[in-house]
Amino acid sequence: MNYIKKFSEITIKDIGEVGGKNASLGEMFTQLSPRGVLVPKGFAVTAAAYRYFIRCNNLEVVIPDLLKTLDRKDYSNLSEIGRKIRELIMAGRLTNDVGMDIIGAYEAVFESDTQEVAVRSSATAEDLPEASFAGQHESYLNIKGNYPLLYAVKQCYASLYTDRAIKYREDMGFDHNKVYLSVGVQEMIRSDIGCSGVGFTLEPESGFRDIIHIAGVWGLGENIVQGTVTPDEFLVFKPSLDKGLKSIIQKNLGSKSKIMVYAGDEDDVNATVNNDTPFDLRDQFVLEDKEIERLAKWALIIEQHYERPMDFEWAKDGIDHQLYILQARPETVHGHQKKLQLKTFRLTELGRELVRGEAIGSKITAGFARILNAPDEAGKLKEGDILVTDTTSPDWDPILKKVAGIITNRGGRTSHAAIVARELGTPAIVGTTSATDKIVDGDLITLNCAEGKTGYIYEGKLAWKEDVVELVDVGLPDTPKVQLIIADPEKAFDLSFYPNHGVGLLRIEFMISNFIRIHPMALIQFDKVNNPDERAVIEHLTSHYPDKKSYFVDQLSKGVAIIAAAFYPKEVIVRMSDFKSNEYAGLIGGKSFEPEEENPMIGFRGASRYYHEHYKEAFELECEAMKVVRNEMGFTNVKLMIPFCRTVQEGEKVIGLMEQYGLRRGDNGLEVFVMAEIPSNILLAEEFAKLFDGFSIGSNDLTQLTLGIDRDSALIADLFDEQNAASKQLILQMIQKGKLLGKKVGLCGQAPSDSESFTRLLVEAGIDSISFNADALIQGIKNINKVH
Repeated sequence: MNYIKKFSEITIKDIGEVGGKNASLGEMFTQLSPRGVLVPKGFAVTAAAYRYFIRCNNLEVVIPDLLKTLDRKDYSNLSEIGRKIRELIMAGRLTNDVGMDIIGAYEAVFESDTQEVAVRSSATAEDLPEASFAGQHESYLNIKGNYPLLYAVKQCYASLYTDRAIKYREDMGFDHNKVYLSVGVQEMIRSDIGCSGVGFTLEPESGFRDIIHIAGVWGLGENIVQGTVTPDEFLVFKPSLDKGLKSIIQKNLGSKSKIMVYAGDEDDVNATVNNDTPFDLRDQFVLEDKEIERLAKWALIIEQHYERPMDFEWAKDGIDHQLYILQARPETVHGHQKKLQLKTFRLTELGRELVRGEAIGSKITAGFARILNAPDEAGKLKEGDILVTDTTSPDWDPILKKVAGIITNRGGRTSHAAIVARELGTPAIVGTTSATDKIVDGDLITLNCAEGKTGYIYEGKLAWKEDVVELVDVGLPDTPKVQLIIADPEKAFDLSFYPNHGVGLLRIEFMISNFIRIHPMALIQFDKVNNPDERAVIEHLTSHYPDKKSYFVDQLSKGVAIIAAAFYPKEVIVRMSDFKSNEYAGLIGGKSFEPEEENPMIGFRGASRYYHEHYKEAFELECEAMKVVRNEMGFTNVKLMIPFCRTVQEGEKVIGLMEQYGLRRGDNGLEVFVMAEIPSNILLAEEFAKLFDGFSIGSNDLTQLTLGIDRDSALIADLFDEQNAASKQLILQMIQKGKLLGKKVGLCGQAPSDSESFTRLLVEAGIDSISFNADALIQGIKNINKVH
């Protein structure tokens, strides 16, 4: 029998012989190494050797007989049966012929009998598109020498019958007696003195396909898999990567509070210790931009080769400083799904927030909190409870199917808890840091993952609404264009699956207030910020940047890029900032730069700020961010829009200033629109049309200024009506003028989804596009289709 196959002799067709993990490693080693993908060399101990081991140790009948006694209802004896089988395997002996073959391959492949290697389990039913088996079987790192290697091979054999692996096969319907184990022996990459991580060739929460997601930590990768720390995370946009453009559209610095390294134990070279990460490393990304892009290019090569979304493990060797791909497997959550149905969740009442963390999934659930410290406390857990714990590992898998939700103190989006939650479709909130302290065992709580990347846990059971939309039933009309109104980049990938023609209004104010947080002039003229607390916050937020202005440009450009990527190549119209002075004053450092106005709603806002000496330099930063998005990242689908432009002369000044700042209409296909939200925009549309490529009717401000109503005044709120005859007349006039002038005209507002008659008015007038908030989009489409 052939008990050994070198990676150079293995292809993906050998799954039955060497298991999914080894088959994939061999495939990449033979097929992708010539294309520049670095895969550590090694060999596989075949499944034939495992079957021979079982037969020679008379376990062919004993193991199946033990499994026959498994309690398949409550799995009450799972732990006992698993332990007995593992003990039987470890008591068995490798025959001389198999042992000598392993030792011979070890010396031949690595040209040494002291080479440090990673010894990895590879089941023959593993890493299939239908089931990942991720984390079900053991790996042993830093193994050195003949006898430690042989012992590690037996340990891998025994790990075929860990409690979690037995339960997983039961759940997935695999016959235990037809799943065999191969063992991969792979060159050890010294990530203990480097860094390591995981990646996906799609965005793991939404399944969006044009993103490569990479996460990393210092030291060994166990910390990221087990969710012990919050890793660095990077998003790379595939089309920009293909074109050689700036492709990293998001970088999040994780806390990386622990670093796992080898303990230096002479008696147990596999022993590890989890140290506190030095502060200078916590404050530093694990990868440079060129390394992120190199990994992303490899990921793209791997995905294209396998013709399906993949997840992968990578490591950087601290000795040779090279990056390596350690393994790759089919992504099993989104890879073979088509989003034909959208289920949305929305809280309909407020409650007391207990704690927050990173949201996994987009659901809301409620249940009794059960704080568990270890899997052996599973008896406390009842069906429908919400598990609250420090962190999870594969040992938790048999009980996670019982829970309605998962909450952990530690871990990020690529932690074990996050991966399992996605596979199960269970909402989870990870990386809360203090959930086990702030949540009381047995209390009723609500877990909310429906607000983007941040998840919230509330006291009590709150009311929420669920909506199911069958996308196959939603016919997207050709005209007018149906677009979205968006502000939050964290929701962009999910919203991209809605039927749409792009984004008709991207409001950047949300990004400025939630992500940047600092008044742009406080970054430009930092010396004028007198409040010491605000100065300290600004210093902290900008500490990773060469200067404070680049912080604003980087944060804004990446926020816009996420949305531009989610809808690429569809049009995304970015409205330049439209804060009022009182809103700007609320930003960090803002009070030092903003006037106090009696009526900010019709005061220092929109276009009038851009050329004014009090804001002109800040507008330049906005323009710089848009240049990065369009010219460096390649998002030419981004168009720009100027809000609250009162006069033609203001329009001329702003267009001239944008040209001065490097944003010339027509260059690289740049289009610049103007909001039609002031009666003057419509009355003088012929003059505005000479400056701008189109108009977007802002029905809220237009109604306010037509009827003389302050939208902020509660006393006269009942008079505000977008469908007032005067407002309608101006809207119709704008559409008619746009058609005569050959300029596009759109509308952003709630009315077309609320009122079928208002929608009919717009469609029959020939409007080019209507933009909706996400929660109103489907009804808006239905209203348009009724008109057609």
